[in-house]
Amino acid sequence: MAWLEHRIAVDAAWVGRGLAVQAATARFPAEILGALREQLERLADGRLAAATLPVGTRAVHIEAFGLGAQRPVLVTVGASALSRESTALASYVGTLLELQGRASAADSSLRDYEDKARQLRFAVLTALMTGDITLARRMTTGDVPPLLDAERVRVYLLSCPDADRDRLVRAHLDSSGYHGSGLMVHCPAFKDHLICPIAEDAEPDGRPDQAEVLRRLIGDNSGYALGISRAHPLTLTATAYGEALHALAVARNSPRRMAAYRGRPSLAHLLPRQEALAWATAFLAPLHDLPKTTVDVTRLAVTFPRSAVARLLHISRTTVAAHCRRAEDALGVDLSDVRARATVDLALSLTGPQPVAPGLPHLAPPHLEDLLRTKPAVDWAESFLRPLHGARPSTLHITVSAWIDADTDARRTAARVGLSRNTVRAHLRAAESLLNRDLLTTGSGIHDLVHALSVTGGRQHTALRADAF
Repeated sequence: MAWLEHRIAVDAAWVGRGLAVQAATARFPAEILGALREQLERLADGRLAAATLPVGTRAVHIEAFGLGAQRPVLVTVGASALSRESTALASYVGTLLELQGRASAADSSLRDYEDKARQLRFAVLTALMTGDITLARRMTTGDVPPLLDAERVRVYLLSCPDADRDRLVRAHLDSSGYHGSGLMVHCPAFKDHLICPIAEDAEPDGRPDQAEVLRRLIGDNSGYALGISRAHPLTLTATAYGEALHALAVARNSPRRMAAYRGRPSLAHLLPRQEALAWATAFLAPLHDLPKTTVDVTRLAVTFPRSAVARLLHISRTTVAAHCRRAEDALGVDLSDVRARATVDLALSLTGPQPVAPGLPHLAPPHLEDLLRTKPAVDWAESFLRPLHGARPSTLHITVSAWIDADTDARRTAARVGLSRNTVRAHLRAAESLLNRDLLTTGSGIHDLVHALSVTGGRQHTALRADAF
């Protein structure tokens, strides 16, 4: 438009939907549009293509462009009527502006599509995390991703700068908005995580193997790290994700920056099933009087930081805190205490996605202390902690135990063991690699550490109410 002003000595304006001026040259007389309202409306709705008319002492040329219901209009104002050559130049500029607007609208539509596809991928992953394959398929009716036809899935958790996530997702997107035999999903809780569940038994489709693509990214980018789960049935995607979290903690401390999960099973998988379920059911019984949302928020909050839970669920931290207070009041615990969180998480892990209805199974609930003295629990705890003994530094197990006693506060731990906070964190990173558990990012491995220390003689769960056992 500035070029047009210079070339044919006119002031110009580009008028869009609702007769709003979208752009204009510096000296364009905006007040003149009021006298042109009727003609502009006729051009915008297609009743008129172009017109030249005098307005006071000025010569005005107006022309509409495009085929839409609300066509944009180029208005030029000069001292005299435009010549044929000047009219052609004005039409040329109007055509370019309309094409530019059409390209911008297409780009905006593409961004909207990508945003919706991103939201759908997250929704599918969320359904998979709850084990509801049917719901995931219903969300994608008409174009079910190959992942949902897989029998087994392996989760790859990529750590990379937040700015790279969009680029990577777009680079490997297929025409359906998915990623071949897997998904690449932005983690809303941790801005440097890209969650990539990949079908373990997918047929080749001519695309590069997504798992190999992720491995190559690690080799090409020194700031990336990759945690890889074991293969699990599709209904156990959440289990695979938890393993990938632990593996990522190890990968970050590994020279290769890539690690596959090799950890031992969690305590919940080894306790005597009926007795453990009876204890967990009795312990969680007060939650049945609370809204399901409170239970869901609490389930996340015992493992993830509350700020991460708020981002994950798109609610405020205040709302997360309010749900946690209701659960604390019902259970008689303080969820700010790491031992209380570990016990609640163990109970929730035993009962599955929803706490078992009170009264089932028909067995007098044992005390948790009795469960932790069973041979499977003792064998598990000794095996779990064995890598810390004899490790370098020799005081590593002391630091880890003191860290739990200090309620995972690095400053208080440093004061207790006479080390700097940086040294404490270095010890904890070493412990992550030895235990194959995430201790510092999400804290999802802390609960196993709490139970193992308790079984082998650590401090008992004094943070719980007296009758919890």
